[in-house]
Amino acid sequence: MGSLLIAGTTSDAGKTTVVTGICRWLARQGVRVAPYKAQNMSNNSMVCADGIEIGRAQWIQAVAAGAEPEAAMNPVLLKPGSDRRSHVVLMGQPWGELSARGFLTERAELAKAAFAAYDDLASRYDVVISEGAGSPTEINLRQSDYVNLGLAQHTRAAVVVVGDIDRGGVFASMFGTVALLDAADQALISGFLVNKFRGDVSLLQPGIDMLASVTGRPTYGVLPWLPELWLDSEDALDIPVRRTSPGDLLSIAVVRFPRISNFTDLDALAVEPTNSVFFTTSPAEIRDADLVVLPGSRATVADLAWLRANGLADAITTRVASGLPVLGICGGYQVLGSVVSDPHAVESGGDHPGLNLLPVATTFAREKTLARPTATAYEIHHGVVEVTGQAEAFPGGCRLGNTWGTIWHGLLDDDAARHAFLADIANLTGKPAPDGSVSFAGLRAERLDRLADMIEEYADTAALMRLIEHGAPPVPFVAPGAP
Repeated sequence: MGSLLIAGTTSDAGKTTVVTGICRWLARQGVRVAPYKAQNMSNNSMVCADGIEIGRAQWIQAVAAGAEPEAAMNPVLLKPGSDRRSHVVLMGQPWGELSARGFLTERAELAKAAFAAYDDLASRYDVVISEGAGSPTEINLRQSDYVNLGLAQHTRAAVVVVGDIDRGGVFASMFGTVALLDAADQALISGFLVNKFRGDVSLLQPGIDMLASVTGRPTYGVLPWLPELWLDSEDALDIPVRRTSPGDLLSIAVVRFPRISNFTDLDALAVEPTNSVFFTTSPAEIRDADLVVLPGSRATVADLAWLRANGLADAITTRVASGLPVLGICGGYQVLGSVVSDPHAVESGGDHPGLNLLPVATTFAREKTLARPTATAYEIHHGVVEVTGQAEAFPGGCRLGNTWGTIWHGLLDDDAARHAFLADIANLTGKPAPDGSVSFAGLRAERLDRLADMIEEYADTAALMRLIEHGAPPVPFVAPGAP
């Protein structure tokens, strides 16, 4: 039937949200639709039913589409381990490490795999809705691009550019996105979507009209700001605060590691009306919170050193000594143990003393563990954790006193497990426990439908369907073009 590529003027412009909404909208029309992102850079990932790893955003897009998540939907996943190096997951399996400079020379191999994955999806689904990465007008990378217009040229898909008006400068960024491309690439840029608008749309119309006059391309909709829309975020741009509120709510402080990963674990806590969840790097907030969570980390050893250097390790140790509750998840669980050993130099090599707050020891294995122990829980880790002393059992880990640890991500997505854990925390803190009525899966489904409703109400869906079915219409060249 066809395809469409959703690009953005910047990272975090709303591409993921728009693709998710379009997938849900098409699925509700009975269309067999699949999401696709050639390359995703994110430390938030998910293990699919067949034991492979893809970006969390593509997983939730597949859920929105009613499709089984699979490796072809996100063939290249880059997981940053430092500012200059990333771990590469290719077709759901570990592939190796890339430096920033080395990435430029390896793109041809990654592109080949990405295009093959797309072609495979397109042969099995009626429609493929692709999500670009960053901006499509990265003119320094265009020659080897396979994620944005390189992909669009391969698929001959029309491209719609999303801009975040809440950041300001949306018209300038949309015009510049087109005007710095060469004629062949411009021919695929079919129009725009304005995202996160708050106010009277009539006040925006003169700008929309002027953008059309200077680019020859329409704006296909003005999407509203949706407050408190959590959606399995893919990068740290989305995590300054989930919810903060004073009063009798249970305050949950989440340590914001420099290399935080899979922080979507906290979404299930944030949706409970009894909780106030926030991310922090403050020792004082760590000491004062009702519950502290140490989340996953892409660089456990480095983040352990960071905890010590910034006074957070002392604050956590003081909490535990005072009997105040702490929960560690995956990397956060590992740092709570006695030692993190890395005999194969998976991260940095050597033995590193942990915080010694749980009787566990971690040894990094060469092979990554990818597993789905329950319907909601999943494992993504090199660190193998062994319980070395007396402790109570806890799913995926253990408990000692008021300190819990689990290697499982997604444990708290399970309503029964989450409500039982929070009931224990309520007994310890005197704060209210949830009444057990919140269904995390139900809320996720409601919010996916809300995105589809937004597309139906505020986007020109008839025009979008024409783009999907027939590709880009004739559009004029916008000077000056590519340098």
